[in-house]
Amino acid sequence: MGKKLSFSPPVLIAGSFACLIFIGTIMIKLPIATTTYISWVDALFLVTSATTVTGLSVFDPGSTLTLFGEIVLLILIQCGGIGLMTFAVAILILLRKKIGLQQRIYLQESFNQPSIGGIVKLVKHILLFVVCIESVAIILLTIHWIPKYGFVDAIYYSFFHVISAFNNAGFSLFSDNLMDFTNDPIVVLLITSLIIIGGIGFVVVIDVLRKNSFRVWSLHTKLMIIGTLCINTFATLVLLILEFNNNDTIGEMSLLEKIMTSYFNAVTPRTAGFNMVDYGLMEDPSLLFTMLLMFIGAGSASTASGIKLTTFIVIIAATIAFFRQQEEPVLFKRSISREIIIRSLVICTVSLATVFIFAFALTITERLPLLPLLFEVFSAFGTVGITMGVTSQLSNIGEILICILMFLGRIGPLTLFFILTKPKKVKYKFPNDQVFTG
Repeated sequence: MGKKLSFSPPVLIAGSFACLIFIGTIMIKLPIATTTYISWVDALFLVTSATTVTGLSVFDPGSTLTLFGEIVLLILIQCGGIGLMTFAVAILILLRKKIGLQQRIYLQESFNQPSIGGIVKLVKHILLFVVCIESVAIILLTIHWIPKYGFVDAIYYSFFHVISAFNNAGFSLFSDNLMDFTNDPIVVLLITSLIIIGGIGFVVVIDVLRKNSFRVWSLHTKLMIIGTLCINTFATLVLLILEFNNNDTIGEMSLLEKIMTSYFNAVTPRTAGFNMVDYGLMEDPSLLFTMLLMFIGAGSASTASGIKLTTFIVIIAATIAFFRQQEEPVLFKRSISREIIIRSLVICTVSLATVFIFAFALTITERLPLLPLLFEVFSAFGTVGITMGVTSQLSNIGEILICILMFLGRIGPLTLFFILTKPKKVKYKFPNDQVFTG
């Protein structure tokens, strides 16, 4: 009997995305997938972007892909959004097959659960929630778009954009993305709601649905709900003020359109990728602020990437506690452990280092201005998908670098480090000594 292969959860997570990208690239390269020739690198770029639910593309998917190609793209987005292994487990559940220990451990890692107890039940609830939310959104958007596009096209456009929005992908079948809908409150509110729900984290959604009182929510849920509300409100006000008189973006819009578009521009950098303005024409302060939003991202165990909002909140809370000379930061009458603080700092440090390394590499390989390249790097790492218009100008090496960055952004840089390094058990401890900092 041969020894049964066993892989750690980080290896399974990375491997499932890599397999999906490999299969997807072959599918997109089939003659029936595109209306015109695309290179292998361009196909790899598109598939990586879809699988990592980013939204960047070197060509217009709406005019380049056939119906077959668009369906492949949708499947990649949905699988990439909630995870290929989660889909595999869903199939096993439908077939009433037993879920093994290895699959349960993987799911525990994917959804950041403290134990494997009840993990299959949690997955069932998540899958049911995804189906319900996407179905309701498709019906609402179809009803709204029927007068404009007709029944069949309205259904298809709604289906595509709802899946793209809920999974925080940002792909659109319209050549100018959603720039024609700045005066359409239904599209703005529906798409942003899907982005927020998909990005807030499945665990948070289940916690809210199970417990109808704020007091009994977990600390993570409280931080995500309050944090999301605060950061979206603050970002809306900042972008509204910065772009208020910019005639190239929202300057010539009515006040209501300005507010709606600013709100959309505040939500979408949280790893969604849709756009209602040309980011290449935005003010520099707005672009820098948007890069910060892309770096922060949304929630853990969600369709989003970035360092995650809770990581950002923990770092801010720990910094405030340090200045107040408190031993531990306290949020909602709960203290944050030293282990969580260190993990948050490591995530932020590794993420910043990753962004810097890839930005540095692209300044060598590409002959493009620094700010658009930096914006592209933050967008790829946060799997956001918004761009200042330089994606199609990237060289083949540049495209591959962005592909690697999107992959790292989706699985998380720490996952890669856990794959490449083995924990070293030390049975002794060295004496402490003083190091001057600051």
